[in-house]
Amino acid sequence: MLGVFRAIKTTVSVALRKPVTVQYPKVRKELPHRSRGLPVLLWDFEVDEPFCTGCQVCARYCPVDCMTVTMKDNPKAAEGESKRKKTVDRFYLDYARCMRCDICVEVCNFDAIVMNNTWEGVELSRYDRHDLVMDLDHLLQQSKSGELKAPFRDPMGIAHSGWSPKRRTEEEAEVGAKEEGGEG
Repeated sequence: MLGVFRAIKTTVSVALRKPVTVQYPKVRKELPHRSRGLPVLLWDFEVDEPFCTGCQVCARYCPVDCMTVTMKDNPKAAEGESKRKKTVDRFYLDYARCMRCDICVEVCNFDAIVMNNTWEGVELSRYDRHDLVMDLDHLLQQSKSGELKAPFRDPMGIAHSGWSPKRRTEEEAEVGAKEEGGEG
């Protein structure tokens, strides 16, 4: 008899819950602050060329080898219009292999690659996996067109605190030296 009351209680509590279904095309849920989209490249509007120089650092550090990058001499540097001596020639990124780890963004010396935070998943629905290999034009499309509104997600306020993962402060270096060397 107790089992019947538990079943009724469970049924009533589930029936009175707030619905979680969202009518997708009309209502879009806000992405969580820690969500990562897919990598995209940034366009330099001042010089009218990509920020990427094709140095291949992102491709070397990628744990799943989803990037292929080649560089060429920058013709604008020869004319004196650009400070970049090299520029990206070809950039292929396989979105099917990308695991959105954000390592490519962290290791880029030129801040040329960012994670898009407007990704929902349906934009890249394809019948063939080979269609998910994006070329340079597609990777620059959002940045060039202005669709990339706020690519930098900073849920912890790290960008405004002055902390950078590339630079350690003197205090952090001293603490690290004490912990590693056993000093203190």
